Amino acid sequence: MNKRTKNFLGFAIIVALISFSYAVLSYSSSFSKSIEPSSFRSFTVSSEGESVSVPDVAEFSFTVLTEGGTDIGSLQEENTSKMNKAIKFVKDHEIDEKDIKTEQYNLTPRYQRYNCEDGPCPPPEIVGYTIKQTVKVKIRDFEKIGEILSGVVDNGANTVSRLSFTIDDPTEVENEAREEAISKAKEKAEAIAEAGGFKLGRLLSIQEGRSGGYQPVYMESAKVASDAAVPSIEPGSEEVTVNVTLKYEIK
Repeated sequence: MNKRTKNFLGFAIIVALISFSYAVLSYSSSFSKSIEPSSFRSFTVSSEGESVSVPDVAEFSFTVLTEGGTDIGSLQEENTSKMNKAIKFVKDHEIDEKDIKTEQYNLTPRYQRYNCEDGPCPPPEIVGYTIKQTVKVKIRDFEKIGEILSGVVDNGANTVSRLSFTIDDPTEVENEAREEAISKAKEKAEAIAEAGGFKLGRLLSIQEGRSGGYQPVYMESAKVASDAAVPSIEPGSEEVTVNVTLKYEIK
């Protein structure tokens, strides 16, 4: 290999190394900017959007509480019989099985404790058991709420509790609130940029938070008399609020 060829190869290698180094630096700079938006001059704006909708699902729980002696088998049979009767009543009112869910089943002992002032005391003795079974029900036809609340008591339940109203699929309501929140935040960002004498750059990030809605409660935990009048139930409305924070680059 002559000297001229060697010089040419050396020059070519140097050019290649310079080009490679420049490419690496350019890529690193671009990558750094893409993953480190905090290095930009930036500002944030926040806003919220609201959407109001009428609930389409009512939820409540009812409980069958059975106390007895030490014969657990008989106690379970009695409790199960009452609960099955109450559930059948609910199903007879065209409530789908997927809307009936057992929330709780507890078997707990009851003790006889002794108060011994003189001498040793015998250990506590189990004198019986208590079974508590709770079922949660969703009602989609609000005209049936009052009748079902009263009827489960006639059919074996001891208490009804935690009646509340909600939206079964809140996606559409949340989307409406989100669109309003983002629109307001954009308008606010444009107003700030105009007042501050700068231009908006890229949207760097969006953060979202959700609150709401209000769920009116009919009863927290109440015994209902079997001959009580059927209560009138009003679902009201539910408000969903979405909060957004937009972060913009300052040009």
